[in-house]
Amino acid sequence: MRRTLVTGGAGFIGSNFVHYWLQRHPDDRVVVLDALTYAGNRANLATLDTDPRLSFVTGSIGDSAQVELLLRQERIDTIVHFAAESHVDRSIHGPDAFIETNVVGTHALLKAARKYWLTESSVPVHRFHHVSTDEVYGSLGPTDPGFTETTTYAPNSPYSASKAASDHLVRAYHHTYGLQVTTSNCSNNYGPYHFPEKLIPLMIVNILHGRALPVYGDGRNVRDWLHVSDHCQGIELVLAQGRVGEVYNIGGGSECENIELVRTLCRIADERFAADPQLSAQYPDCPAAHGAGAASLIKHVTDRAGHDRRYAIDCRKIETELGYRAAVGLEAGLRATFEWYLANPSWWQGVMDGSYRNWIEANYTR
Repeated sequence: MRRTLVTGGAGFIGSNFVHYWLQRHPDDRVVVLDALTYAGNRANLATLDTDPRLSFVTGSIGDSAQVELLLRQERIDTIVHFAAESHVDRSIHGPDAFIETNVVGTHALLKAARKYWLTESSVPVHRFHHVSTDEVYGSLGPTDPGFTETTTYAPNSPYSASKAASDHLVRAYHHTYGLQVTTSNCSNNYGPYHFPEKLIPLMIVNILHGRALPVYGDGRNVRDWLHVSDHCQGIELVLAQGRVGEVYNIGGGSECENIELVRTLCRIADERFAADPQLSAQYPDCPAAHGAGAASLIKHVTDRAGHDRRYAIDCRKIETELGYRAAVGLEAGLRATFEWYLANPSWWQGVMDGSYRNWIEANYTR
C-alpha cells in the first residue's frame, strides 16, 4: 500500500490523478496538499469528500515545516509533485510567482523529502515523482523529430524556464543525495476540470456564450495533445516500473495546429446543437443556437511574445520500457471534453468570477 502525497492535487491534472489513483488503487492512502490559488479548486475533489482514503490539506509546498509534519504524520512514502504555476501568458505578465512556486517551492519540497526519507532514515524505499512539461525543450521546426528525454533544454518563457530549473533540482537531489526520483515531461493536457484560461476549455466556454474565440497569430502553432487520463496512466506506469533517476516523456501522439483544434471544437458544437434543441434554449448566444456556425466567432489576435511554434513528444522510451500507449484519440477526447463541460456548467461557472473574466478580457481580446 502506497501512502502518497499529491501536491497541487486540487488543480486540473492533479485532481484527475487523485480520482484515477483512488479508483485504480483502492487500498492506498492519498494526501492532497494544495494552496488553493486561483487555479486550485476544492470542488475538483468534491465527489471524494467522504472517502476515508483521502485527506485534504490547504497549504504551500514552500512551507517546509508543514510539509515535514505531513510526511511524518501520514508516513508518506511517495510524493507526486504537480503543484506549479503553469500558464505561459501569466508567466509573461508576472514571472515572479513562477520562480517562487516552481523553483523555490520545489526546492523546499525536495529538502523536506530528503530530511524525512534520508537524513532521518524514515523511509528507505521511497519515490519523489516530479511532473514537468515538454516546454522545457523549446520549440521545434515543422519537420523536426519529436523531443526525446535527451533533447537539450531550451526554455523560451518564464514558465518553461522555471520548470526547467525545477527539473534540474530534482535531478541534482538524486545524483547528489541519493533521493529516489523520477521525472515525466508531458505534452499539452486536456480533459475534465481544466481551468478555463487554457485553450480548449476557453474555446468551449466562449462558444457556448457566443464570445470571440481568440487565436494567437496565424493559428499555425502545433501542439501534441494528451488526454489527462492518458497522462495519469503514464505516471502510474512510471511509479510502478520506472527506473529511479530516469526521465520519461509522456505524449498523446496527436499533433494539431491551434486553428484546426478550434475549428474542430466549433464543428463539435454545431453538431451537438443540431442534435439537441434544448442546448439552444440553454445557450441562446451560441451561433449554433440560431443555425449559424460557431467558427464565425474565431478572431485572430496579436501573437504571444516568444510563442513556441511547435511541440512534439517522442514517447518511444516509455512505450518500450513500460508499455505505455495513449488510449484516447484527439477527436474522441475533444468530444468527451465538450460533453463534460455541457454536463458540468455549475463547475465552470463557479470558477469564472469577475476577476477571472477581467483577466481574460485584458489578455485575450487584444
